[in-house]
Amino acid sequence: MLSASLLFLGLLQLAVSKPLLSKRWEEFDVKHSWVEVPRGWELHGPAPEDYKFNMRIALKQDRFDDLVTSLYEVSDPSHHKYGQHLSKEEVEALVAPHPETVDLVDSWLTAHDIDLSSAQRENGGSWLTVVVSVDQASRMLNTTYNVYRHAQSDDYVVRAMSYSLPAVLHGHIGTVAPTTYFGTMRSMKATSRLQPQIKPIDSDVEVAHKLVGPGSLATVPSSCATTITPACLRALYNTSTYVPQATTKNSIGVAGYLDEFANRADLQTFFSRFRTDAVGGTFTTVRVQNGGDDQTDPGVEANLDIQYTEGITFPTPNIYYSTGGSPPFNPDSNTPTNTNEPYLDWLNFVLAQSSIPQTFTTSYGDDEQTVPFDYATQVCNLFAQLGARGASIMFSSGDDGVGAGNCQNNDGTRTVRFQPNFPASCPFVTTVGGTIRVAPEVAVSFSGGGFSNYFARPSYQSTAVSTFLTRLGSTNAGKFNTTGRAYPDVAAQGQGFQVVIGGRVSSVGGTSASSPTFAGVIALLNDFRISQGKSSLGFLNPVIYSTGVNGFNDITSGSNPGCGTNGFTASAGWDPVTGLGTPDFGKLQALIG
Repeated sequence: MLSASLLFLGLLQLAVSKPLLSKRWEEFDVKHSWVEVPRGWELHGPAPEDYKFNMRIALKQDRFDDLVTSLYEVSDPSHHKYGQHLSKEEVEALVAPHPETVDLVDSWLTAHDIDLSSAQRENGGSWLTVVVSVDQASRMLNTTYNVYRHAQSDDYVVRAMSYSLPAVLHGHIGTVAPTTYFGTMRSMKATSRLQPQIKPIDSDVEVAHKLVGPGSLATVPSSCATTITPACLRALYNTSTYVPQATTKNSIGVAGYLDEFANRADLQTFFSRFRTDAVGGTFTTVRVQNGGDDQTDPGVEANLDIQYTEGITFPTPNIYYSTGGSPPFNPDSNTPTNTNEPYLDWLNFVLAQSSIPQTFTTSYGDDEQTVPFDYATQVCNLFAQLGARGASIMFSSGDDGVGAGNCQNNDGTRTVRFQPNFPASCPFVTTVGGTIRVAPEVAVSFSGGGFSNYFARPSYQSTAVSTFLTRLGSTNAGKFNTTGRAYPDVAAQGQGFQVVIGGRVSSVGGTSASSPTFAGVIALLNDFRISQGKSSLGFLNPVIYSTGVNGFNDITSGSNPGCGTNGFTASAGWDPVTGLGTPDFGKLQALIG
């Protein structure tokens, strides 16, 4: 009788405990939701329930505030820790999730029959990747996955219009992907374009021969106002006489994405026409997530980037990261497929390396409002980790001025406001706007610039931006966030770049040209510092807004119209068209080298 009573009590306990356990994971709060399908995408149909994909989960990083503190300490020239960059292990210790977070998330996954032994844990355990089916993911996130098509790129993705997390997990999970971020590299806005209206040139011997000796180029040739070559940039930005000395320690990385390959034969043709002393020089391709290296398919963006980082930094080692991944959606296969979301594969790969380049450039971006805030925050935080490790990270500012199209907010209000770009708006990267012409340079009209709606204005630019806003007064009042992170930080030439593509020279423009140009100058500064036994510059912004502010050519004319307005106007000091201006290597070498 007693044993029967005990059995009954045990069964009763089990019956009570199971609903309670289940209820814990079924009390949902919304994490992110769209009011309407993101612009450019259309509903194609329901996602097959048995379709499998890699789900990435960003766990709350237990000491991320300490990481940011360390980032600013090692990046502030007035701080005693300046230049004392963190190691991979030190960064991972700061971003590792708290054990309670790990236990709770693991319990949630186990409750949904996910085998934890197959989970991939990266970045100190703060990023978790598990294979799930659409059916599992839908139940885990209280959502419905569909297939959406991007008309312009013909990309198909499996995404959701909203997703939720159990309330108990909200303080432990930063973001889950793929969910509501619709972006793919092919669907994002290009920040480079062919410019057939600018007649290309076969070589620049008339300019290049003047770069032989120091001080031999008193003025930049007028031809550089229309067509840009390495000789033009080396003259404009005062790098022509510097010879890299730390080539066994210093390197520069170019982030490349799906279906964009840098071509070695084109680079040799480029050298033979535009930098003859570099003929024979090459670059290393590192494949990330099955990235390709099809030498029969040269990419405009990839060739532009590598030809101009090489053209400025030779013989500094250049690394091209070819980040690939499976197609976003393949209805004929149930095998796990890469989520194909920008940045995550590349960032987690680079952060997993014990040694990384001191300088990076990336030429991609999109409207900030199309990137869910939770996703943007986690990606931006990964850039902070790279900076803490001693890397300088450049991003192009975008090619739409203050915004393209009707500039309506996508929150249902359809309010017309300036549209900032991401990752340009992340406070942990250095964003590069564009200029044209010479003697003097002026802002190019497409130079992306503005103020973030996601990220607050960082202290390093407070004085410079406040000065600009005071001068601006009520112009465009209400169309931008006056307290947001302001960009670009700096600028460089952005039009008429002579690029060899498939053996032929073409003119290419966009802030995709500006970012590798500026990054090339920074790579030379890092070379100089390392050759002097110093650290790399690391996260640039605190030093360029303070000690290095006088190392720039101030751009005081031009504007970046958009959204039915004239946008902002370049003026003395910092402005949201050209930032602090274009670099003068000699001055920067003296100030921060």
